[in-house]
Amino acid sequence: MIYIGAEIFIEPGQTENEIYSWFESMQKYGLGLTRIRMFENYMRTGEVWDFSLFDLAFKAAERFEIKIYANLFPETDFSDVGGFKFPRTEEHLSSIANYIAHVVPHFNQFSSLYGWVPINEPGSGALPEEDFTIQQLEIWKRNKSEESYNSNGFNLLDLSKKQFLVDYNTWFIRWLSEEIRKYDPFRPIHVNNHDIFHNVAEYDFPSWREFLTSLGGSAHASWHFEYFNRNQFAFAMSANAEILRSGAGPIPWFMTELQGGNNTYSGRKPICPTREEIAQWLWINIGSGSEGGMFWCLNPRKSGFEAGEWAMLDFNNEATDRLLMASDVSRAIKSNEDFFSNYEVYDSGISVLYTRESLWVESALQISNEPLEGRQIGGVMKSAISYFEALSEMGIHASFNEIREYDFSKENYKGQAIILSHQISITSKFWTSLKEFVAKGGKLIVDGLTAYYDENAYCILGADFPFKDCFGADVKEFKVVDNLFEMTLKDPKQVLSAHLWRGNLKLTTAMAISAEHPLHNDGQIYGCRNNFEDGSVVWIPSLMGLGSRISGSYAGLCEFLRQELSDIIPQLPISFQKHQPGMLLKILRNDSSYLVVFINKSGKDQSLLLKT
Repeated sequence: MIYIGAEIFIEPGQTENEIYSWFESMQKYGLGLTRIRMFENYMRTGEVWDFSLFDLAFKAAERFEIKIYANLFPETDFSDVGGFKFPRTEEHLSSIANYIAHVVPHFNQFSSLYGWVPINEPGSGALPEEDFTIQQLEIWKRNKSEESYNSNGFNLLDLSKKQFLVDYNTWFIRWLSEEIRKYDPFRPIHVNNHDIFHNVAEYDFPSWREFLTSLGGSAHASWHFEYFNRNQFAFAMSANAEILRSGAGPIPWFMTELQGGNNTYSGRKPICPTREEIAQWLWINIGSGSEGGMFWCLNPRKSGFEAGEWAMLDFNNEATDRLLMASDVSRAIKSNEDFFSNYEVYDSGISVLYTRESLWVESALQISNEPLEGRQIGGVMKSAISYFEALSEMGIHASFNEIREYDFSKENYKGQAIILSHQISITSKFWTSLKEFVAKGGKLIVDGLTAYYDENAYCILGADFPFKDCFGADVKEFKVVDNLFEMTLKDPKQVLSAHLWRGNLKLTTAMAISAEHPLHNDGQIYGCRNNFEDGSVVWIPSLMGLGSRISGSYAGLCEFLRQELSDIIPQLPISFQKHQPGMLLKILRNDSSYLVVFINKSGKDQSLLLKT
């Protein structure tokens, strides 16, 4: 079932009439699901628990037939807006368990309780320097098994804290979920990660599937879309949604938080979503397989950080144009219940892959105040995003996967393509998987400094380059060229923008596809194509994706992709016949019926030529 909803913020000072009016508004505007932060600070004084404020909300929800996700929020400072991410001490861990032991059994009695959110927005960006964390890190190091691959015995960059952070997040969310299950064995457990383009390297989504009922996320334009300008927010939302869809795998996913209103002093970018953006964000998520979307929030909190901000109701408790648009989307979904009762995202067969190790290594090698994007934190992620955006402007609904989430177990990959754009670290565990993907008929498109390092930041280029047979070549060297430069290809002739580095190749079995150019008429080879068993690889060791993004035009990159994916695109049920800057689509299928979501951010009306 698809739910459109909004968070209701409960805090002391609110009246019973106010609380009931918000749930009445939810029902009036067709919003069936809310989330409530279950503040321990507002339930407990010393050893005395008083749930009466929150009981009002749950009773109001029952009256107006609204379902509630209860978001656990143990005691923390009033200024801690998002909540702590890890316990500080053993005593703190025990106090969290005590909080759960009181809250979960009490609210189980309400039929309005839909499920539990054990922690708000896990993901810290770095390990906290606190006693409990330091102790757990030492235990983790002692128990960590020795890897069979050791980068040929070289001394290595220490990435252990980044590796531990992944396991630490998983441990804490699992522990919270198990504590909930002691008192509620049945209701859904759901988690909303956040700031996905920065924090994704600390999330092990496949492991989370073991204890979560569904995966969620917070995708706030003002907080989380730093790599995008306002006109690119639809593409940011689309990429965020596809990362979550991939992470969820076989379990459902739901976009837990979307920006519902104006932010005044909070957020990195002060914005107020337009009614059109509200509709676009909802349909993008639904078109990416989300079981709906929830806005932060219906009513504005009255005190502290974010006071008077983010709301879909105005200060007179009346609906804004944003709430009315969310209501329209909800009604449109309800009027098409037959389609949404059993639908799926159409799989284009084209996947943009990223690796968490690439994000780790990029972060570990940073120099402050670096002006070139390829050397900044974000170069790796923005490179992957660039191909996703280009494919979107071709009308192709691509997947966006961490390499561990891709299914390498198939016997045949004909009609499948993987894009690895500037994924600087390819862990040794996936060297064989990638080669077998190509050998079994897959198409691999590689650019930038992909496979420069292994998982330990050990440079794997040279005579023993593990992909030499598959790529049909190896890199002789990389040279800095310029912020932007032209990369010319042949058969057919194409000119693409590239960024920062250009690698020249020594061919073994591959064929050159780079052409002479006045700026690089030096007899060197800068791109190649190689047939490897039943599949093929195109390798251009320059940052074409990021270069195209920096240049502001994907025209050349789209022409290149249309050529390289010419055996896949004609098999899609629908796509753009030509490059459509600022546009994207999503495709859902129910048996033989399709629903296509078109998003136009070009700034003008478009007449589309579609390939069907």
